[in-house]
Amino acid sequence: MVCFRTSPSHSWVYPTVILCLFGFFSLMRPSEPFLIPYLSGPDKNLTSKEITNEILPVWTYSYLVLLFPVFVLTDFVRYKPVIILQGISFMITWLLLLFGQGVMTMQVVEFFYGMVTATEVAYYAYIYSVVSPEHYQKVSGYCRSVTLVAYTAASVLAQLLVSLANLSYFYLNVISMVCVSLAFLFSLFLPMPKKSMFFHAQPNKDMQKSPSTNAALDEPHKGDAPSCEEEKPTQEISTNSKNLDDGQLSSPKPENMALRVFVQWFQDLKECYSSKRLFYWSLWWALSTAGFNQILNYVQILWDYKSPSQNSSIYNGAVEAIATFGGAVAAFAVGYVKVNWNLLGELALGVFSGVNAGALLLMHYTTNIWVCYAGYLIFKSGYMLLITIAVFQIAVNLSVERYALVFGIDTFIALVIQTIMTVIVVDPRGLNLPISIQFLVYGSYFAAIAGIFLMRSVYIMYSAKCGKQVQSSATTQNPDDPHPEEQTI
Repeated sequence: MVCFRTSPSHSWVYPTVILCLFGFFSLMRPSEPFLIPYLSGPDKNLTSKEITNEILPVWTYSYLVLLFPVFVLTDFVRYKPVIILQGISFMITWLLLLFGQGVMTMQVVEFFYGMVTATEVAYYAYIYSVVSPEHYQKVSGYCRSVTLVAYTAASVLAQLLVSLANLSYFYLNVISMVCVSLAFLFSLFLPMPKKSMFFHAQPNKDMQKSPSTNAALDEPHKGDAPSCEEEKPTQEISTNSKNLDDGQLSSPKPENMALRVFVQWFQDLKECYSSKRLFYWSLWWALSTAGFNQILNYVQILWDYKSPSQNSSIYNGAVEAIATFGGAVAAFAVGYVKVNWNLLGELALGVFSGVNAGALLLMHYTTNIWVCYAGYLIFKSGYMLLITIAVFQIAVNLSVERYALVFGIDTFIALVIQTIMTVIVVDPRGLNLPISIQFLVYGSYFAAIAGIFLMRSVYIMYSAKCGKQVQSSATTQNPDDPHPEEQTI
């Protein structure tokens, strides 16, 4: 780590500050809570049907197509070029939003926004290549917190400007354009990493645990006991990850190195998902994230349907700010709750997924925009609470490399599910359902998720009860009975 002390730009403080500034300004987009009113208003004059069925689905499709190649490219080019690409995509997106017209132009907007979301992986992975492992958790917390603050501040600012200053939606997009341009400028000042997780890895004597779990692993939760079904311990999943580094260093040829990396990825994933516990948490993560992204993509259409923005005051910015803050508080509070997640984790997933299903069905059936807003607040807070638990349960005892790999695959699976949902429910080639019916489908989808994990939780608790009964009967044997080894013929 001597190279990190050669200049200020190589210390952990400088890249962290620059990356946080990039994250802040890239999320400081006050136009987002009012995107649909802007598109359907006099500036763009698009119909709700065009926005719902022709424009918004392009984001899902482009995100899916771009995710895997961007994931590989991000590590191969060592992060910074992809962060710069994200900044460029941001600027193209908002330039087209400001000055473009027509359905086809807005579809191009959605394509570049798909590029933006696909390249987000570089923002979170970059820091692990330029700071020493002891700073991983601290820096990761800074990078995630600053995006949360920026999104909340942007939503509040947008609501204040719309409600009090009666500012046009066009100028909200101008502010967003300025902010993402500043983010692009900051990306140019990021130091270029000398290593990456996979293609340019350096040998490590000790495996590094994932940043989200280091603190928790230092003090294991008391009372957490595995369920009575025999599963491969998650600790065993991370024992061979250093083979990746050794394999990469032993092959100087780039094509052999790439092949070795892909083979190691396959072996790592096979070993990771052989853990039933990790498999079911990843399954919930993929299913729920697919539904959550779908809701975020179309919820403004529903709000505009319940209370048209041309005829009434709207409070999308305030609702987004409260929902984000409420979800953050819930996610923070769960860290202080001592629960045996091995035994009760699936029950929590089932119960809260059921609550989310109820919130979505409430949003479908109500005609009151305020009740619809309340349903969204419940839904987003519940999801952020559960996703925090799921991230910890998946990442615990995984190395940083496997942590990134598992979440990359889980995200890809979520996108595949969301794409299938979009094709069936939204796309003109599918059912082409109106927004008034779509949320009935989404509510039923989360109800199905709740049913799956409630049944799984019943099985786990029943197995645990059976295991305790067997153990109890074994320990209450007659002490006068001779031990088998003491019996003589």
